[in-house]
Amino acid sequence: MNELMIMDMPAQERPRERLMRLGAMALSDRELLAILLRTGKQGDSALTLADQVLAHFQGELRRLAFAVPEEFQQVSGIGEAKAITLVAACELARRLASATLGEHPLLNSPGAVAQYMRTRIQRAAQEEFHVIMLDTRNQVIQEERITLGLLDRSLVHAREVFRRAIQCACQRIVLCHNHPSGDPHPSPEDLALSRVLSAAGNLLGIRVQDHIILGTQEADPLHIGYYSLGAHGQLNNEKS
Repeated sequence: MNELMIMDMPAQERPRERLMRLGAMALSDRELLAILLRTGKQGDSALTLADQVLAHFQGELRRLAFAVPEEFQQVSGIGEAKAITLVAACELARRLASATLGEHPLLNSPGAVAQYMRTRIQRAAQEEFHVIMLDTRNQVIQEERITLGLLDRSLVHAREVFRRAIQCACQRIVLCHNHPSGDPHPSPEDLALSRVLSAAGNLLGIRVQDHIILGTQEADPLHIGYYSLGAHGQLNNEKS
């Protein structure tokens, strides 16, 4: 093939050109990531660098989405500027996902709670215990994180769980925490803690409506499976 023929061949369409022509939804994960990266590194294109970033996180977008700048910088060719861009883009996506639920989303089912909390679990490597305060229509008044790190019954005090609920004068709450192991089924400690908090709520006149445990399903890292103790009749709360 001579030089003239090479020059006449159409260049491979770049991700930004494909986005303008087809829209963002038509692009692959690597193409969208390449647009954020803007440039590659010496000897590699932005698409190749995007492949290397995805490989670093085993191809799991959820792991990438919750990474900190230092984790991105472990990939050769990702400096501070690129790492900050990626972290900012992921955070903006989480805020957008949260905003689409509305200012006071309706949480009238275990699935709705799981979807709501999906954008709020900060890092898959740590357990977080949250309390969601609801009004009488099951709309969110406020959501608050109680603990971060290994969940221990001694660290989750009823006074912390119900303090804000009393201030809000709400009559029902939902408990929620995650299992970084991926298995959302409750441990004996989870069951014991739920019983203690449900009993405390009964005394205070604040119903523990459910306790949702989130876990990532390995077959689909973007989908968080969940277990509802309320749906399985494992809360000794009172009807209200």
